[in-house]
This record gives sequence, structure tokens and C-alpha cells, in this order.
Amino acid sequence: MKKCRITVMRKAFYQELSEEYENPLEHACDMEEGQVFIAEGWKKPEGMCDSAWESMSAFVMTLAYGGEDIYEGWMKNKKSAMISCNDGFRPVSFLIEALDEEV
Repeated sequence: MKKCRITVMRKAFYQELSEEYENPLEHACDMEEGQVFIAEGWKKPEGMCDSAWESMSAFVMTLAYGGEDIYEGWMKNKKSAMISCNDGFRPVSFLIEALDEEV
């Protein structure tokens, strides 16, 4: 099984939706663009939020076990995927890339 690099590519915040629909939060997403995580199998990387990991873990495992071209030609690098977390107020986009390094 290969390790996977997960890079935070973009963050967004839809303030108008948050103000209208969301209860105030003490702690929201604190990931930063450019931040990198290394995934080793099903273990969630330290510092990654649960919601983001749930959105991408199946893609990470597919790439870690040698799967490629998940989007059938969409990605230039067949050993990668672009995934967004499922937070409708603060979506974060992640680039997942299989590394040559074994776990």
C-alpha cells in the first residue's frame, strides 16, 4: 500500500448561508491553503477534520492500493483525485496524490 499526500488547495466560506442557516460555532475549520497531510491507510491524518476525512477516505484508499484514473481521463495525473469536503458553509478542496513510498 502506498502513502498518499493530501494538499489543501482552496478554502471557501459562504457567510450569507452561514448567517442564515447555521448555529454559531465555537470552532470552525482551521485548515489553511497549502497545508499538507500524509495518509497511511485508513488512519485519518493528524489535524484533519472528521468531515473532510469521511469525504475523501474511499478515494485515498483506492489510490493507496494502486487504483488510478478514478475520473476516467479527467485528471492529468492518473494517480490523483480532487475532492471537496461536504461542509456546505466552508467547503475545502483537496488534491490527493499517491506517492511511491510504501506504508
